[in-house]
Amino acid sequence: MIQENSPFIQVICGPRQVGKTTAARQIMEDAGIPSLYAAADSAVPLGTEWLETQWHRAEYEVKTTGKPVLLVLDELQKISGWSDALKFLWDQRRSDIRLLVLGSSAMLLQRGLTESLAGRFFLHRFPHWSFPECREAFGWDMNRWLFFGGYPGAARFANNEAEWMQYVSDSLIETVISRDVLQLQNIAKPALLRNLFGLATTFPAQILSYNKMLGQLQDAGNTTTLAHYLTLLESAFLLSGLELYSKGQRRKRGSSPKLILWNNALINAIGMRSMEQCITDSAWRGRLVENAVGAHLLQTLHSANASIMYWRKGNLEVDFVVELAGRTIAVEVKSGHSGATNGLATFKKYYPDSRVLLVGENGIPLEEFFSDISGDFFRL
Repeated sequence: MIQENSPFIQVICGPRQVGKTTAARQIMEDAGIPSLYAAADSAVPLGTEWLETQWHRAEYEVKTTGKPVLLVLDELQKISGWSDALKFLWDQRRSDIRLLVLGSSAMLLQRGLTESLAGRFFLHRFPHWSFPECREAFGWDMNRWLFFGGYPGAARFANNEAEWMQYVSDSLIETVISRDVLQLQNIAKPALLRNLFGLATTFPAQILSYNKMLGQLQDAGNTTTLAHYLTLLESAFLLSGLELYSKGQRRKRGSSPKLILWNNALINAIGMRSMEQCITDSAWRGRLVENAVGAHLLQTLHSANASIMYWRKGNLEVDFVVELAGRTIAVEVKSGHSGATNGLATFKKYYPDSRVLLVGENGIPLEEFFSDISGDFFRL
């Protein structure tokens, strides 16, 4: 679409450090037309005058070269009022400017797109790197991917786990929380938000009540604040709190969330376990597998408007419940440390029209499940 004068703004949205900017620069090289790149990822907040300046640069380039120009704007959601300003410029354009916008905050980027730029954009999602991508690029097996996760930029440090942990903690986690969450939102208790994220890395793929969270967090808060902070962390592709499935409805308030990190690297970079310890500890490896399955569901089914939840009744649980296109699919993860599936049988009694999917031992092999990057297991 870059090669032609499209009526749509092309938008790439995804986590930091997954290759959005690299892909944009490759597009610039292959476009066959002059291109300009500018990033709004500044420690000092920028205004709409920055956006207007970049637009005028592109107009000048069109005028001087007599050719269409590709304008790439990175981290545009950091500009206050960007969507209204861009709408005005886009609707009033007189030059052949092809526009590519990049962003790493799903909430702020999509809010601006849907509120001001509805019908004017085409969205491309760039998720964390999948197992097949890491296997092809770095030669990783399943255990290495479960530990190091899907950040391609951090892969160069994989042979030195201490350096890898430091890089992920400082260059990824801290940057995202500081620039994509705290800098762009009005956070009354930043320490509470940071501690909430740290708590989630200690309890991946586990169900924690808000009251239990508050009991383990040092900074005072309330359940409403924690739920809001979970939403903000999700918008930065860090952490989701899955809701309890009940009678086909999601309970947004009152239910205990199931904590899913969007990338296993976020868990292991903060933890004190080595890769060998993580893999040889069958219970902990099981947590990593279950978390990776949850993250895989969130990323592959996000564009399909699927709902990802969990189910629990008494001591019986189903790891994940997917609602998609009027269908309900119960997903149970088996990594070898447990073979019980009583939760599935009970779930089927309550919801006889639901489908059941076993992932791992005696079900879909992990390599096969994580290779389904389009979510076909749930769309068929």
